[in-house]
Amino acid sequence: MSDAAVKGPASYFPSIEKKYGRPVEEWKQLVRESPLSRHMELVAWLKAEHGLGHGHANAIVAHTLAESRSR
Repeated sequence: MSDAAVKGPASYFPSIEKKYGRPVEEWKQLVRESPLSRHMELVAWLKAEHGLGHGHANAIVAHTLAESRSR
C-alpha cells in the first residue's frame, strides 16, 4: 500500500469540518486561546460550549496539544 493514509487525530479532521462547518484550524485556535490547559477540561469545554462530539473534541485537543509540545 503506497497511499499515505492520515492516521491518529488528524484522520478525524475532514469529518469535523464537514459536520461543524468550520476549518480545523479555527477549532485549534479556540483551544490555543482557551484559558484551560488540561486535555479533558478542553474536551469537556468543546463539547459543552461548541456542541462537538467526544471523539471529535478529543481529536482536536490531542492534535493541538501535541503541536504545542513539539514547539
